[in-house]
Amino acid sequence: MMVASIKLLLFLLGPFVSLKLLALAQEENQFIYHGFTGANLLLNELAKIHPNGLLQLTDTSKRQIGRAFFPFPFQFSTSLFNNSRPFSFSTQFVFAMVPELPTLGGQGIAFTVSPSVNFTGAFATQYLGILNFTSNGLSSNHLLAVELDAVPSPDLKDINDSHVGIDVNSVISIDSAPVTYFSDEEKKNKSLTLISGDMMHVWIDYDEVEKLLNVTVAPITRTKPTLPLLSTSLDLFSVILDSMYVGFSSSTGAVASSNYILGWSFNRSGQAQSLDVSKLPSLPPQRKSRKPYLRAAVSAIAAIILLLAISGAAYIIRRKKYEELREDWEQEYGPQRFSYKDLYNATKGFADRELLGSGGFGMVYRGVLPSSNMQVAVKKVSHDSRQGTKEFVAEIVSMGRLRHRNLVQLLGYCRRKRELLLVYDYMPNGSLDKLLFRNGTPILNWVLRYQIVRGVASALLYLHEEWEQVVLHRDVKASNILLDGDFNGRLGDFGLAKFYDRGANPQTTRVVGTVGYIAPEVTRTGRATTSSDVFAFGAFMLEMACGRKPIEPEQSAEKMILVDWVLDSWKIGDILRTCDPRLEGNYVVEEMELVLKLGLLCSFPTPAARPIMSQISQYLDGNASMPEMLPLDGANIGLMPVSHEEPGDCTLSFHRSNDYSNNSFSSTDSILSCGR
Repeated sequence: MMVASIKLLLFLLGPFVSLKLLALAQEENQFIYHGFTGANLLLNELAKIHPNGLLQLTDTSKRQIGRAFFPFPFQFSTSLFNNSRPFSFSTQFVFAMVPELPTLGGQGIAFTVSPSVNFTGAFATQYLGILNFTSNGLSSNHLLAVELDAVPSPDLKDINDSHVGIDVNSVISIDSAPVTYFSDEEKKNKSLTLISGDMMHVWIDYDEVEKLLNVTVAPITRTKPTLPLLSTSLDLFSVILDSMYVGFSSSTGAVASSNYILGWSFNRSGQAQSLDVSKLPSLPPQRKSRKPYLRAAVSAIAAIILLLAISGAAYIIRRKKYEELREDWEQEYGPQRFSYKDLYNATKGFADRELLGSGGFGMVYRGVLPSSNMQVAVKKVSHDSRQGTKEFVAEIVSMGRLRHRNLVQLLGYCRRKRELLLVYDYMPNGSLDKLLFRNGTPILNWVLRYQIVRGVASALLYLHEEWEQVVLHRDVKASNILLDGDFNGRLGDFGLAKFYDRGANPQTTRVVGTVGYIAPEVTRTGRATTSSDVFAFGAFMLEMACGRKPIEPEQSAEKMILVDWVLDSWKIGDILRTCDPRLEGNYVVEEMELVLKLGLLCSFPTPAARPIMSQISQYLDGNASMPEMLPLDGANIGLMPVSHEEPGDCTLSFHRSNDYSNNSFSSTDSILSCGR
């Protein structure tokens, strides 16, 4: 009797308990903020909360980021009554962008759904603080963003300077539209300007069943329009992970805006609660004069002063704008000296939208020279004018005299204040490493890779053996090789290069370069030679064949150091197992084996054992046969290139011990004998 009563009680309470649990689940899946006083948001970079609860993401700082995220991730993988995976969510917020200048402002704001709040390496400017040019487009980002973009970036296919875009794993929008709202009274769309300084309301709703994302924008004084601005078919199953954060990221560029969020509501499993406009905090005052007659008087005085001083002021401002550092001894370099005015105009004032890349070296901009319509790349680097300026500029001009089809041509330079501007040929296909190592884009096929390897070898041969001086590049690697319009490899970035006369010894004693490409002897002596360039070229050849970097700590111990893995694979007679699997076997076997074995030969720890660039070019061009490499008997297995007994050929014999040094195998014994 007692058991039956309990069962009856549970049956009667069941619906009530289920409804209570549902209410709790819904409460945990939503929030609403009318201002952010006391909110425990995760704030990053410039973001801050004002005493009145106003959330400010950015200020008038240049090229900066501000982020604010809800402190806890939402679970998108759970469902109370079934095992389905509901992605539907809804959010609305009120924002304002107050520009630094009346018609020019910062980049914008992105409402972001992300698996993490750690955006290490993300750029400001057009990347909105969530991605950079390397991570942009990777499926592993698992990123959804709705961008309110106020600056057009042609390289990101932006449609105008005030638009809303839907971004999936990339800041190149899959769908976008100019900012408008549908007026239900007038039955037409009306335009809005993001950087007007006015408060605007945004609604974002995703329906997993319909697989539809709707974005609606309207002035703060309007109710939600019946027609959305964007209605985009979108399946987020492969994008949204089980646990995701929601929040905002904003950035500034060469000019800035103070970007604000006044209120925000979110619901992971239903319709977001409506914001009460009357409860929202106010924006900071714009410091406008309260008395019309005072404004008129100030304007009149300013106009008089301007009229009196306009001719002299215009001259001074114009001169300062394009002012350069120019000394008498630079007259002999006239043809290689560019005027700052020409470079400024070529890059549209070094506009953010012309930015090709940035890093420790400085910033590189795309430009078109006004006198010739020639496309160029302009690199801006810091320059201390007190330290060896004359010698430094002389070396730059020497680099400008290098002429080879596989070198990035340095066209000239300009000095301004503490900046040095270097002008190069423009390479439309960018740096090699972005295509070689990036999974999200079509990889280079073997025909192009072999063409690039031969081209870089030809460039190094020119630098080492054919130009009037010996030129040591000292930083040969995939990221320093640019691709022209025909995907020819051009060796560039001569920032570490050194020149010396033939027959002289290079006087370098400082270790420079990149780990994985630095020859063992350089770490001991600090002295670079043509042979150390060959060592780096060997690492580069293995990169091209294997599609990975020389050192990858995340790999297994067997594969972590690329040269060791290739050598071990060669020892067991299966060197082709190291080929880039993304090639899917589409390569010429003889060429692949040649590149892999030649990469090993260039990677010998003893400099004298490595071939010189003229030999390497002959092997790659098929004008000479590479010495056959045979394993040596004994406990210590090594390589023995067998001489062809031709004049000048060498017989090399090396034993490899079981220990390693400087990311390469170590030599315990070596013999070098050459015919005459």
